Amino acid sequence: MTQKTTFLILLGGSLEKTARLRGQIDGARVIAADGGMFHAHDLSVQPELWVGDFDSSPASLQQNWPGTPRKDFPAEKNATDGEIAVDEALALGANRIILAGALGGERSDHAFFHMALACRLKSEGTDVLLTSGVEEGWTLGPGSQTIDLPPASMFSILNFSDVSSLDVEGVRYPLKEFHLPFGSSRTISNVTEGPVSVRLGSGTALLLARPFDLSGT
Repeated sequence: MTQKTTFLILLGGSLEKTARLRGQIDGARVIAADGGMFHAHDLSVQPELWVGDFDSSPASLQQNWPGTPRKDFPAEKNATDGEIAVDEALALGANRIILAGALGGERSDHAFFHMALACRLKSEGTDVLLTSGVEEGWTLGPGSQTIDLPPASMFSILNFSDVSSLDVEGVRYPLKEFHLPFGSSRTISNVTEGPVSVRLGSGTALLLARPFDLSGT
């Protein structure tokens, strides 16, 4: 079995520092993308690399991390600071990535891009967790996986393609061998009854969950 090398990428989006998040990032190697370095202190992590054009990193923040290795990029570039950080993590051997600060906030274009990026990485063999601390996105691809969520958590499955032979167990509204067309709302708003088991025959999707939203009780 291939050993998982997990990298935490600190992005500039909003991030609630919960005990659940701290458990998820425990032992991960860390790369900060520009203003994502703001989260490092509250999470008590030491990034091994800081990348970006640093337009979101004021001088005071940079002075607080003088010894952190940096890679500077021009403001006019062909990739976001977050994508650059992901590429650096992959070059360092990452096969699992946590994108912290990837969801919510004022830039819905960035949030949607992070979901699309996560699905692409999943199709290439890299597992990805997106998180804002209060909301989590788990990438889904062909095969089976179990996602540990508290009972009564609200979640949806967003498919980025047609999905075949979809099984969803451990939930209020289970599915078996279901064909989910691209753009269907069939898997929006479900409720966990414990750990969620998901299997896809083919396709790419994202399980978007709110582990602290127990309104499904």
